Amino acid sequence: MKFTLSWLKTHLETEASVDEIAEALTDLGLEVEGIENPAELLRPFTIGYVESAEKHPDADKLRVCQVRTGKGVEQIICGAPNARQGITVVVASPGVYVPGIDTTIGVGKIRGIESFGMMASERELELSEEHDGIIELAEGAVGESFADWLAEHDPARVDPVIEIAITPNRADALGVRGVARDLAARGLGTLKPLEAPQIAGKGASGIAVSIDDDTLDGCPVFTGRLIKGVTNGASPDWLQTRLRAIGLRPISFLVDVTNYLTYDLNRPLHVFDADKVQGNLRVHRAKGGEEIVALDDKTYTLSAGQMVISDDAGVQSIAGVMGGAATGCTAETVNVFVESAYWDPVQIAYTGRALKINSDARYRFERGIDPAFTPEGLDHAVAVILAVVGGEASDVVMAGAVPNTDRAYKLDTDRVISLVGMDIPAETQRATLTALGFVLDGDMAHVPSWRGDVQGEADLVEEVARIASLTKLVGVPMPRTQPGVPKPVLTPAQVRAGAARRTAASLGYNECVTYTFIDQAAAALFGGGTDVTRLENPISSEMSHMRPALLPGLLQAAARNQARGFNDVALFEVGDIFTGGEPGEQRPCVSGILIGRTGPKSVHGDMRAVDVFDAKADAEAILAAMGAPAKVQILRGGEGWWHPGRHGQICLGPKKVLGVFGELHPKVLRALDIKGTAVGFTIFPSEIPLPRNKVNTRPALLATDLQAVERDFAFVVDAQVEALTLVNAAAGADKALIADVRVFDEFIGGAVGEGRKSLAITVRLQPTDATLTEAQIDGVAKQIVAKVEKATGGTLRG
Repeated sequence: MKFTLSWLKTHLETEASVDEIAEALTDLGLEVEGIENPAELLRPFTIGYVESAEKHPDADKLRVCQVRTGKGVEQIICGAPNARQGITVVVASPGVYVPGIDTTIGVGKIRGIESFGMMASERELELSEEHDGIIELAEGAVGESFADWLAEHDPARVDPVIEIAITPNRADALGVRGVARDLAARGLGTLKPLEAPQIAGKGASGIAVSIDDDTLDGCPVFTGRLIKGVTNGASPDWLQTRLRAIGLRPISFLVDVTNYLTYDLNRPLHVFDADKVQGNLRVHRAKGGEEIVALDDKTYTLSAGQMVISDDAGVQSIAGVMGGAATGCTAETVNVFVESAYWDPVQIAYTGRALKINSDARYRFERGIDPAFTPEGLDHAVAVILAVVGGEASDVVMAGAVPNTDRAYKLDTDRVISLVGMDIPAETQRATLTALGFVLDGDMAHVPSWRGDVQGEADLVEEVARIASLTKLVGVPMPRTQPGVPKPVLTPAQVRAGAARRTAASLGYNECVTYTFIDQAAAALFGGGTDVTRLENPISSEMSHMRPALLPGLLQAAARNQARGFNDVALFEVGDIFTGGEPGEQRPCVSGILIGRTGPKSVHGDMRAVDVFDAKADAEAILAAMGAPAKVQILRGGEGWWHPGRHGQICLGPKKVLGVFGELHPKVLRALDIKGTAVGFTIFPSEIPLPRNKVNTRPALLATDLQAVERDFAFVVDAQVEALTLVNAAAGADKALIADVRVFDEFIGGAVGEGRKSLAITVRLQPTDATLTEAQIDGVAKQIVAKVEKATGGTLRG
């Protein structure tokens, strides 16, 4: 939304500077995105006087001019037809940047004669499209800045332009008057009254309007007036200047006036050439398949249900979005029918999106303009048209009725403290709402029709706090309800998530926050991509499904890093994954990936490639930080996106999976454009059991001064026997004495035989009461051999 300072002052009586207005607007929630000050751009240009102008000896159309400037008399060669002796001009000296031609002026030779500058035209200074000759001023002091001259003689041309960002809920600020109302409520001036024009009609319109019954929900009211005998042409200078300042190109008055009122009063309008309308106008829904050439000269095919305006010849306007070229106004237009209607925001949004039309009318209607202003907006448009291009207006034609938007909410002045924490006097609150257009009746505040975003008592509080300025909010500690140390406020899940983040970061991983939505192909690689996780209205085709795992987002991020030359990647994420769209069909996860090399980097190049055991170690470290039991099992049976022989599940029993680690399947890496090998892990925090007895003290230290004993065993077993089976069997021989069992060697081939292997383990015995005797050690060793033989069918290697 753009407007100029002078435009704003047509609605707001203020002496505030541009900087003060900009600061207030941002504080009010209408963020200022930029301020353009034409005066600063024009300040280097100065006023000069042409003392003589002689024909160039080698060019008939060029003049060698002697121009008196603030620096003395300068020679300037000019080809403008009006370059002559005795005129006051605008001079660009060497070194001055000319915006209209995107050039910095220098000293040059033209046909052998030096030129020390340029005399500028309006288009070269971006003041208008006029380029038939250089600027001629009626008067002006030689050497004076052209910006200062304009500020005195034509201030509208150096008017600062303010651009603000409008949030979807503030449709009322899409008009200059709405912006002025907010500033007046803040205290930066007084809002000028807006009187409704009183226009006496000169008889019936001759063009009737009707709304189909099934369209009244989309167009509850339609008003219009016929104006006969207008003289269309170029808009007045003041109107052209304002439109150009906000980036709109003036076309003709009947077109420009609709653009002007759209920005001035937030009242989109449309003007039909009445002589091109056949019969009456009808508001209805398209049957589907109709075509219309719109004012942008593009042909659009309508879908069934979209609202249109038709005459006897067919569709003449896409309702609330864009008019049709067939009934558009031209320079020959004499009689016009001015339309002012209210259109349902949702239906306009659907139509505009389906047809891919972005217009100022659609932008405003889909956000919800003031429905009660529909008839008055028509009168404002007709009054301006009659004042500028003449004509006679008919009586008002109205179909439907203005929808009732009256609603009121209780104003509880104490809620500002409870909801916002600001202490604002009750009278100030009431004055604020009154300034914003609310009507107060006792404790009830009636919402103005242009504030569709105010839907409850809390919104009244928001308006009061917004105008008072939330920058004045002072932080106040919450009162203690009871003495002593307060109870923890984080849930166990939040504590675990924090522990996982800290641990992963300390291990060298970088945290990612990827989108919850991914594309169907990537989701399918990880067991998702089905209809149960498909979005009804996705942001894009690359965000069509809820993610079934965190790994696809991390791998896609890694691929982007590799594409930029970063091949050593360590990323992790903490977030939810989804098996469906219903409550309870989501699951918290912690995932990480490693790609490339790891280890200390030195001149000897002793970094090594990451492997599955790096992922295992990191997964175990994070599990330990989250409070998982120390004794777990590593089992096979992971999902299909893991390498079948290079992964493991971290389990508490065969059905309690705490996490998975391993190498990602090569087909997954190829599909996601990952170069090389990738290892990773996924942890399921909700599967980690909570401690049974919650205590705040550390457990007792169990220490002993008795010497531990280690014994090695080598068993010959079938090649298919898993090492874990053997380790578990050995550990179960004597749980009181055996503190640890680990594998330290595997041998295949040779004397072991075909289909067999040798697994060597170390068993650590830790006594607690007395030193172990040889007899006790031998007894435990026999139990270990017996347990392993029974569990695996293996024998002790000789």
